[in-house]
Amino acid sequence: MKPNQEQMPFKPLIQPTELHQHNPAWWFLFYRNELLVNVEEEMPIPVFALNPAELTLQPLRTHFLGTLREVPSYVAELPENQELPEGYEFRSMRELFVSLPEDFYGITNYASQIATWARTHQFCGQCGTATVNRMHERAVECPACGLANYPRLAPSIIVAITKGDQLLLGRAPHWREGWYSVLAGFVEPGETLEGCVEREVMEEVGIKVKNIRYFGSQPWPFPNSLMIGFTAEHASGEITPDPSEIEDAQWFTKDALPNLPSKISIARKLVEWYLNEYLTNKS
Repeated sequence: MKPNQEQMPFKPLIQPTELHQHNPAWWFLFYRNELLVNVEEEMPIPVFALNPAELTLQPLRTHFLGTLREVPSYVAELPENQELPEGYEFRSMRELFVSLPEDFYGITNYASQIATWARTHQFCGQCGTATVNRMHERAVECPACGLANYPRLAPSIIVAITKGDQLLLGRAPHWREGWYSVLAGFVEPGETLEGCVEREVMEEVGIKVKNIRYFGSQPWPFPNSLMIGFTAEHASGEITPDPSEIEDAQWFTKDALPNLPSKISIARKLVEWYLNEYLTNKS
């Protein structure tokens, strides 16, 4: 019987206990950026087993993640051309973003980032020696020169910009037709978050903003971002999209919004803030 999937708090740990090693566990098994899930359940869920060998799976690298509602949880990478057991399929993280329970997605997000980091840090970037896992922290270490590497995290800003009763939304050239979102971009070295908001907005649409305020944050596993949300107001300038990044950008009113990001995303939560709080306070 599988554990209850409701209200699943995650407790990160580095090493499993003796008890954990002998109990069935959640196994987050990836090939590149796709997760192996049981598609015979009501909704796709990760592998639940004592170990992957029960399903004739042979992982390449394994990391203990911690416990999910007291159930041990692991992440591992599967080799290319792994034969899959009946009822299991690989699904992309973007597809699972809207089909996994929100709490379950949180640990899947974490597992995805650990899997990517483990795959891309098998060798020391300084001397080329194969790395080994540290026992008491989430890190790999070079046994030759001692260089340590921790899971990568790329901070990114995402901002809802208002002008009176309007919200600024844009779309990238590669997005599905008709889909828009709030603006976002990566933080540069030596840059403050507020400075990044100002720079990214100016670079992408050519306007200045003011009254920058923190909104919230969300891990984003594509592949290792931390989205840091802000709200801001238009200060000056006309929209002039940078065609290399923004195909179109417009001021939208609440009654004429385009197709929007998934409800679980911080981008959508910023749009909902505009609809439910900002406009209420303006009236």
